Amino acid sequence: MSKEEILKNKDQLLEIYNKTHSKSKKPVILTKKERKLLGIGKDEGRATLRHARISSRKVRIVLDLIKGKDLDEAYGILKHTPKAASEILLKLLQSAEANAVNNNELNRDNLYVAEAYANQGPTLMRIQPRARGSAYRIRKRTSHITLVLKERK
Repeated sequence: MSKEEILKNKDQLLEIYNKTHSKSKKPVILTKKERKLLGIGKDEGRATLRHARISSRKVRIVLDLIKGKDLDEAYGILKHTPKAASEILLKLLQSAEANAVNNNELNRDNLYVAEAYANQGPTLMRIQPRARGSAYRIRKRTSHITLVLKERK
């Protein structure tokens, strides 16, 4: 679709986007160009870290602490949490804040952590040699972490 066609059919595309698929119950996926022209995602700051070398199970413990909190409160929690995931999430939170403030012109004082989730990434398989020529498998797990900041109204 060209830019003119997208802008002409803006109401129809937004209506389609808000509907869910009848079987999978998932929202319809728009292209990046369509999302940009329709202004979808301009009310949030999003940061994603893929292939982080930490288990998603360990990250979820810290994510549950900051979910729904204001930005400054989330920073305080992350700085004083003695977990390996807190350093990674601190950098990710700074990135999401920068995306919200610089790219989408949102007010920093009204930002809060709207969504925070960690999905399992690919697992790296390694081996540990054992007795009599056998081997144990070592699973080095990775995760995909996403933080979304939105403005409180």
